[in-house]
Amino acid sequence: MAAAPVWSVDPRTGKQREQVAVEATAQEVDAAVRAAHEARDALTDRTVRAAFLRSAADELKAARDRLVEAADAETALGPVRLNGELARTCYQLRAFAGIVEEGAFLDVVIDHPDDTATPPVPDLRRYKIPLGVVAVYSASNFPFAFSVAGGDTASALAAGCPVVVKAHPDHPGLSELVAKVLRRAAARHGVPEGVLGLVHGFEAGLELIRHPLVAAAGFTGSVRGGRALFDAAAARPVPIPFHGELGSLNPVVVTEAAAAERGEAIGAGLAGSMTLGVGQFCVKPGLVLAPAGEAGDALVKSLTAAVSDTDAGVLLDHRMRDNFVAGVAERGELPDVESPVTPGAGGEHTVSAGFLTVPAGRLAEEGEHDLLLEECFGPVTVVARYQDDAEVRAVLSRLPGNLTATVQLSDAEAAGEGRGAELVQELTPLAGRVLVNGWPTGVAVAPAQHHGGPYPATTSTSTSVGGTAIERWLRPVVYQGTPEALLPAELKDGNPLGLPRRFNGGLEL
Repeated sequence: MAAAPVWSVDPRTGKQREQVAVEATAQEVDAAVRAAHEARDALTDRTVRAAFLRSAADELKAARDRLVEAADAETALGPVRLNGELARTCYQLRAFAGIVEEGAFLDVVIDHPDDTATPPVPDLRRYKIPLGVVAVYSASNFPFAFSVAGGDTASALAAGCPVVVKAHPDHPGLSELVAKVLRRAAARHGVPEGVLGLVHGFEAGLELIRHPLVAAAGFTGSVRGGRALFDAAAARPVPIPFHGELGSLNPVVVTEAAAAERGEAIGAGLAGSMTLGVGQFCVKPGLVLAPAGEAGDALVKSLTAAVSDTDAGVLLDHRMRDNFVAGVAERGELPDVESPVTPGAGGEHTVSAGFLTVPAGRLAEEGEHDLLLEECFGPVTVVARYQDDAEVRAVLSRLPGNLTATVQLSDAEAAGEGRGAELVQELTPLAGRVLVNGWPTGVAVAPAQHHGGPYPATTSTSTSVGGTAIERWLRPVVYQGTPEALLPAELKDGNPLGLPRRFNGGLEL
């Protein structure tokens, strides 16, 4: 049977543009994984890894015009957004190069023998080593930052792990272009091209997660798809770590005092956040707990005006558009649900932004309104109007894990008065990032960043953004009683590599 062709599709028209590849066979997936496995020794030298990552950023920047044009043709995200995302991707690659050079991620700990301890301590030397080949499953909504050259790939390469990427079907042509750019960067430093493999096709994705030489996987996408891969990773004869980002509602709590103090501003800010990128951000606020009464009315009025002024937009593909139109229609038919601005089809290929309102009491107990507690991908949010703090607590107690949770406080509450601190603590168990008087869209690439959260936000406790994302692809190993001549350079007493480490209980920078 001939391999199925992979087409580039224009989401603005739904028409195929060009054939860019074919779906990978099981044999081709095997070849890509084996080539990556054979390239792992080329990443042993941290100097080479850092140089490779910087060259990758340079090459992507040099190819910017062509890459942005290809990305826009396949995603309709627009040149402004895509240029910004590509700049972020380049910055991320350079940031990981710096982390590799610094070496703190190796977590070097050396303890000399101590016969006076109980029990006695032998000579112990611990650091972290790369896991091996990492399978990366690209996201649809970030064709640069969470795709072939995105955070999973960058952090895995930084850890010393070769990568095989399963391209997302929404931007296959761009995926091919970016893979070529990264391989060109690898060649500049004598790293085999196999260090970055690329495969297309649903079956190829399953073959990839099952391959015995794949040591870990990173995924960004839907709960259904991510859970299927997570289960496959766990069902292998040798299970592997699966770091998946699956879905998030990103709740927002607006206190009555905050709504009274600046309800109009909160409504306008919410509109901007929920419609950013046509609502296709993983941290879009999908549920907002706002007070009933006049204070909440001002927020809803402002939100109505701002969302009404938002132009219809194109989603990443027509399947997502169909799911959005059907999903908001089903939600809108539930009892006591109203649509101040009705979301749905904006045209044959577009969608219109909108939002729904519902009494918070409807969400406090299990029932048909549970649908409103599920993520709906696109420009829509649900505003649940609460009567008192008890209803807020009841709804929060029913929420699954999230990437973010936000609280909008008054000035006095932010200064420590009222329930401000209590609300922050109530939100903390729900999410990996808790915001006060901000909006969750926009995930800074910074050392302190955490982009993850309790299931189903993610399947692990790790982050996919920020410097600590590298930790996903490493495992610790300790050498006991090993002669100096047999130790890796990272663990020698003289510290020939100049690494930060903990030496006999003391921190050495």
